Amino acid sequence: MSQKSKVVSRESQEPTAHAQKVSMNTVIEAQQLHKQFGAIHAINGLDLRVEQGEIYGLLGPNGSGKTTLIRLITGLLRPTDGRITVLNHPMPNKAVLANIGYMTQASALYEDLTIRENVSFFATMCGRGNGQVDAVIELVDLSDRADSLVRTLSGGMKQRASLACALVHAPRLLLLDEPTVGVDPQLRAAFWDYFRRLADEGVTLVVSSHVMDEAERCDRLGFIRQGKLLAEGTAASLRQQSNTPTLEAAFLHFANSDSL
Repeated sequence: MSQKSKVVSRESQEPTAHAQKVSMNTVIEAQQLHKQFGAIHAINGLDLRVEQGEIYGLLGPNGSGKTTLIRLITGLLRPTDGRITVLNHPMPNKAVLANIGYMTQASALYEDLTIRENVSFFATMCGRGNGQVDAVIELVDLSDRADSLVRTLSGGMKQRASLACALVHAPRLLLLDEPTVGVDPQLRAAFWDYFRRLADEGVTLVVSSHVMDEAERCDRLGFIRQGKLLAEGTAASLRQQSNTPTLEAAFLHFANSDSL
């Protein structure tokens, strides 16, 4: 990732120190949220609140409900029961989508378009011009492949192109579903540095992952398993609550407690 990369501009938002950045405006609130697919209870009575400017990590194994929860937040799914609001609007709500950036776990790119064409398409779909297209492509270190067809890219490059598409319209809420899968360690670190810069500008990020060492970079974490939020807090508080040395051990502690 080039150090010359420009941060995507956000009109009327001034960067602030991390300690001052959170205005405590609730961006996401879920109350007794349920989602069933037939007999499968993918989300089971989940309560969640995420504030402006937070990086909130959803940690859990594959199949724990992370992706389903993110799709409920975006309004792509309707809850079976319960309530979820985003930016003070009950979801689903099409008007809110222009303020949400969503990087899916599976690539949502058009394989027969170039990287630049994909990013430009998503910018247009969100009602933005193309002024930031080259900036976000540079940000994810793909300037030299901007005119390459997506089908010619490696898995890691597709991840980076997907992130560019999620960022190009300068969203207030960024949902990242396993964003660093297939990305090399150096670029992964650069991604997280940029996520922190976004949060310092007041953008709210929800990051799902099953990689415990990435969780240390989040402001707060939610351990999710079988559609339930087992515990939440800072990485340090979760280790302290569970009296364990690592987040992986803390997760196992809360999972075992929930099974009793």
